Amino acid sequence: MIEALKAPIRRHWPRLRLRTILLLTFVAVAALPGFGALFLRVYENTLVRQTEAELVAQGAALAAVASADWPGARLPPESLQQPVDPDGVAGGTLSTIDLRTTPILPERPDPVSSASPPRADALAVAGRIAPILRATSRTTLASILLLDAGGRILTGPNSGRSYAELPEVADALHGDPDTVLRRNGAYRQRYALEWLSRASDLRIHHARPVIVGGHVVGVLLLSRSPRALFRGLYEDRGKILLGIGLIFGALVVLSGLLSRGISRPIEALSEATRQVALGDGGVPQAPPTAAIEIQALYADFARMADAIARRSLYLRDFAHAVSHEFKTPLAGIRGAIEILEDHGDGMSEADRHRFQSNIAADADRLALLVTRLLELARADMADGTEQDAADLAVILHHVADACRAGRFAGRSAVRSISATPGRKARMPPSASSASACRQAAATASSIRCVESRPR
Repeated sequence: MIEALKAPIRRHWPRLRLRTILLLTFVAVAALPGFGALFLRVYENTLVRQTEAELVAQGAALAAVASADWPGARLPPESLQQPVDPDGVAGGTLSTIDLRTTPILPERPDPVSSASPPRADALAVAGRIAPILRATSRTTLASILLLDAGGRILTGPNSGRSYAELPEVADALHGDPDTVLRRNGAYRQRYALEWLSRASDLRIHHARPVIVGGHVVGVLLLSRSPRALFRGLYEDRGKILLGIGLIFGALVVLSGLLSRGISRPIEALSEATRQVALGDGGVPQAPPTAAIEIQALYADFARMADAIARRSLYLRDFAHAVSHEFKTPLAGIRGAIEILEDHGDGMSEADRHRFQSNIAADADRLALLVTRLLELARADMADGTEQDAADLAVILHHVADACRAGRFAGRSAVRSISATPGRKARMPPSASSASACRQAAATASSIRCVESRPR
């Protein structure tokens, strides 16, 4: 099943350069901390907006309760609903703050003294809904204050003092709900890593108008610290663990990409190198998932292995031919010496001179073979360039003219080149100098020429 899934991937796998694979890997690894930091920023901002939405919902519910219990409220129940905005969210936009763009105000100051006391009807309403406010505060851990139309506090220990100068209260007294971010003066660090949170020392303040008969008769002022970042992380640990798993999965995929594109092909090529060095096996095909440079390396190595194989065959055949050609004069010299040793005393002067001449001829032949081998070695080691190109047909003519033996194989080759009268011989030029080519051709023909001489 796994192989069936791998087959279409191999067929459609794009050919990537090694630098592309490394670039994608490094960019992905370098981006992981940024993704993590961005996740924490976005997640913390979501926690702050969630806290604001909770305060807005609490304020809307408590404002509806206060409006219904306020003296002079004669509106039908459906009129207590807030207007619906075009986006379909009741009561307007739920989120108006952002940790990155919303200005952070100083800690909320203490209320100031008021020139006039609160109205009696407002105090009566505050007394009736105070138990509701306290129960809500205990459950939601939010600070909830009820203010009258003049911004004077109706509940709590600071009753009678005024918050009318606060910007959020001023907006609410004009009929517009408002939410602001303020510093929390009572904040004390409790966790070692709490400094990572931008909202740990902040407090969200929401002011909600209480409207009766189209007029603002009071304001509900709610405030609460946003949900702690690390508590939120703990509560959403399942989602976070899923994200971590996806990140590690991405790392595994990148590791597999590097393994398929670089590591495994290089290991396979290394094994093929060892096999070629032992004279066994060949070069495998480059994997389709390998990088372009790795595939080119496979192709170059295959050409090199083929050249080595042809070179080895050439050296083996050449060594066989040379050993055969050396055996002939050596056997002649040994035979002549044995005859002279056994029958030298009874041999005529002419016969002795003939055997000595044969020994000298065979010695000259060996010397010529050695000289030609040295010349062939120099020609074989010569570095050919385009400027050193030589016409092989001309060189073969010279070599054939230099050796008149009938068994010289080069003569038939030369005759085949120039057999047609008036036709110019066409032969590919050699990328070696003319002298090197002459040396190589002369060496190859010397064995034939010397061997063809009469004994």
